[in-house]
Amino acid sequence: MTSLERLLKTLGHQEPDRVPLFLLLTLHGAKELGLSIRDYFSKPENVVEGQLRLGQKYQNDCIYTFFYAPIETEALGGELTWSESGPPDSGEPLFRNIEKIKQLKVPDVRSNNVLQKVIKATEALHKEVGNKIPIIGAVTSPFSLPVRQIGLDNYLEVMQTRKDLFRHLIKVNQEYCVTFANMQLDAGATVICYFDTLVPKTRLPEETYLNAGFRIAQQTISKIKGPVATYFAPEIIPDIIDTIVKTGAVIAGTSSFEDIGLMKKACKGRLTVMGNLNSREMHTWDVTKTKQTVQDIIRKAASGGGFILSDDTGEIPFQISEETLMTISETTQTFGQYPIRYS
Repeated sequence: MTSLERLLKTLGHQEPDRVPLFLLLTLHGAKELGLSIRDYFSKPENVVEGQLRLGQKYQNDCIYTFFYAPIETEALGGELTWSESGPPDSGEPLFRNIEKIKQLKVPDVRSNNVLQKVIKATEALHKEVGNKIPIIGAVTSPFSLPVRQIGLDNYLEVMQTRKDLFRHLIKVNQEYCVTFANMQLDAGATVICYFDTLVPKTRLPEETYLNAGFRIAQQTISKIKGPVATYFAPEIIPDIIDTIVKTGAVIAGTSSFEDIGLMKKACKGRLTVMGNLNSREMHTWDVTKTKQTVQDIIRKAASGGGFILSDDTGEIPFQISEETLMTISETTQTFGQYPIRYS
């Protein structure tokens, strides 16, 4: 089976030849090319070469065109702070004075040099892998993106007291999100990862999410012209599985805080479960621990298809060793063969 055939079988809640492995590697491409993280992301050609090398090296079942989380604020003119050992982070919020939210406009993806790097990398990777390997694009949800644009405290204030500004924020970000997602799909992406990081219960009341975040996700995902994987990374989501199904997503990213077996049971036939290797603890694992963890997750979640082995945040940290990644891959290739062995 090709990786794409393996994914499609899995999304149909059937058992393919083995469990699909989605190593969501971004920064490791810089290591492969011997570049700094900043230099690596400066050219789409670097990301193309890095992803191709990583895919071949680890027998990965996906190509990942996610660059870094604050790329969307960078596209609007926001500053980034760069690190030698991790992803860049946003600098100051775009707007400290909430009244300036009225100035926010939809970036033109076609002319925006920052976002075009993602589109060009996606096009080039699709030319290389064709329809053999899924290409995973990414967007930040319109509901979560304002945290980077105006800061969490300001956003909560706007949500509660300035409905006019809240509506403007969402309208602009939703139009941008849908356009960027669909341009990635047109360029060759197979699935869009929808990062909805303003999670109910942990950063705001569940009622607020259900009244606003869910409605916005439902509207946005309905306009994205391809399958969507929702990631609340890395939070607990079992209580809102029914809600995720109603948004139209087909895959749910699952955190390591959750019981993967219970998640699979709750999602069976409705959502493909993706997860749930603990990316925050992975750097402490030796070979034995890595093998045991992979085998345990597969035992609990792989039966009947509808499961993709991956990490729990949507980005494997730069510090994770080649040995650990190779062990994850090799264990999946052997132990993840269907039918699953339980002894």
